[in-house]
Amino acid sequence: MEEILEVRWHGRGGLGAVTSAELVASAAISEGKYAQSFPSFGPERRGAPVVAFLRISDEFIRVRTNIDEPDIVVVIDPRLLGAINVTSGLKKNGKIIINSRKSPEQLKSEFGFKWSVASVDATTIARETIKLPITNTAMMGALEKVTEVVKMDSLVEQLKERFGARAGANIEAMKRAYDETVVKE
Repeated sequence: MEEILEVRWHGRGGLGAVTSAELVASAAISEGKYAQSFPSFGPERRGAPVVAFLRISDEFIRVRTNIDEPDIVVVIDPRLLGAINVTSGLKKNGKIIINSRKSPEQLKSEFGFKWSVASVDATTIARETIKLPITNTAMMGALEKVTEVVKMDSLVEQLKERFGARAGANIEAMKRAYDETVVKE
């Protein structure tokens, strides 16, 4: 039985959920793993809720469907917590990674989460590093902290490839978020 890590990203159009899933998948592929990433699109517009999917495995991935029962849920925009059920189908031993100033304990209490919760103030990190409230690269660092699914160096290489001259600030955001992510089982 193949082990596949399945991650569902929740964000809003323009905040980079789709890009993050692609970059992490590319990092996994660069390490010789199998990966896939794809968005779920409705009537998209900037600011509309967006879902992106990411699968990573050491073996060929045969499934090509949306991820209805993720191992990990990444919430790029914390306002979505009150708007949609981001934990729908989350596995019993799943983990939630949230861009929030609140601690994991506060989030568990406020939303009644029974899963492991990780939080990081990705918005502040993004504003201070890349000078924009676009939190996707910071949230890649949070995902790395929680899963260690790929090497940080592989993620750095993908950011350099994607962002060129702007990569430095994005790498800083990702590494800082990795360091500042707090996890509560």
